[in-house]
Amino acid sequence: MTTTSPRLWRQTPYLLWLTSDTGKGLAMTLFSFAVPLLALVITNDPAKAGIIAAVGTIVRLLATLTGGVLADRHRRILMMTLGAAAGVLVAGAFTAMALAGGIDFVSLLLFEVLLAGVAGLFSPAGEAALKDIVPGEMMGRAQAANQGRDAALQLAGGPIGGMLLAAGGWLIGAAMVISSLVSAVAAWALGRRVGWERAGAADAAASALPALPKNGLRELREGVRWLFRRPDLSTGTVVATVINLGLNAGITTMIYSVLQAGHSEATIGWMMAASGAAMLVGALLAPTLVPRIGAGMLMILGLFACTAAIAGGVFVETPWGVALLISAAVFLIPALNAAFSGYLMVATPTALVGRVNSVGGVLSMGAMPLSPLIAGFGLAWAGRGPTLIFSLALCAIALIMGVASRPLRSIPAEAGWVEHAEQYEEPVSAASAR
Repeated sequence: MTTTSPRLWRQTPYLLWLTSDTGKGLAMTLFSFAVPLLALVITNDPAKAGIIAAVGTIVRLLATLTGGVLADRHRRILMMTLGAAAGVLVAGAFTAMALAGGIDFVSLLLFEVLLAGVAGLFSPAGEAALKDIVPGEMMGRAQAANQGRDAALQLAGGPIGGMLLAAGGWLIGAAMVISSLVSAVAAWALGRRVGWERAGAADAAASALPALPKNGLRELREGVRWLFRRPDLSTGTVVATVINLGLNAGITTMIYSVLQAGHSEATIGWMMAASGAAMLVGALLAPTLVPRIGAGMLMILGLFACTAAIAGGVFVETPWGVALLISAAVFLIPALNAAFSGYLMVATPTALVGRVNSVGGVLSMGAMPLSPLIAGFGLAWAGRGPTLIFSLALCAIALIMGVASRPLRSIPAEAGWVEHAEQYEEPVSAASAR
């Protein structure tokens, strides 16, 4: 840990933001855990559970793009507060319906759509608000802390959700209400602390520019164009999408293969717990690594670890061997994510950060549903080896792209992000600011 790292935890606005974002994240983690299980219990039909998940993903993707535009138009902390309040209302309705015994396939689908829509519309504002309350020289450590929080939620969400669900589906809803309420109160306190206008920097940046009629598609295109004109950021975004697809397809293939080999679901659970613990340890180390190692080098190391792990999976089939490979693959993911997302936040103009973040998020989320499809169809049609080789090829492509890109490879450690980003800066047009 660097000597300056404690400064982050003295930043009350960041602590309020983190509390709000953690409450929102816990609510979504619990619901994501509960919905497929409730759907299976109620309908006894895995296809219907898949329909709910697919519809929710589509709604989340579309809403996130819209949310990115809204985050650059409006006061971001106010949107955080409204989004958390909407989460309280939806979770409250779910709790009441569960207590009344009215949960069925249609109601689960409706709640999935509502919560996915709320998350997509309001989450980009929360992510963009971080740029307005955390200084650029501390952004890497803030993102690393966020990664640690996310890893802890991922590791604890399943056991907590399982205990609540075993006692009654309504308890999931009650926990979501409490989590969303904490999120709303913390966001409101943040607005009171820094001023509701603080995260309206996009409006301030636009005030000196000619007013243009608002057009969501044009505004979104401006964000996409700006992102892909930046060789450092565009390459990193594409690399992240490709490695997400290859790594998750490879991991899913290895897990499915262990299950097909006759090992129990409990064994799979322990394997995933081991990899989750490895990611949590990596997340705890991320605040130490991000200020000391160049972001570009961290990305290269992470890409190499992912590629090597999937390569090892071609030859290793035992449950604990697979668990070790998955753990090695995910260990550097938190530091990699923190470094690139922190640099992205520093490099992106405030007037565009909502849209740029939402585009990156959609590309990442869009790759995730394809991974189980690659694993499932690959195992059924070609077998374990060829499916893993295909996943390995995707990882290798991402690694080669990262190594070959000097703008990406040369991104420095946290202290040099502002200066490094300035060499690629372009003026923000009136359309992009509005």
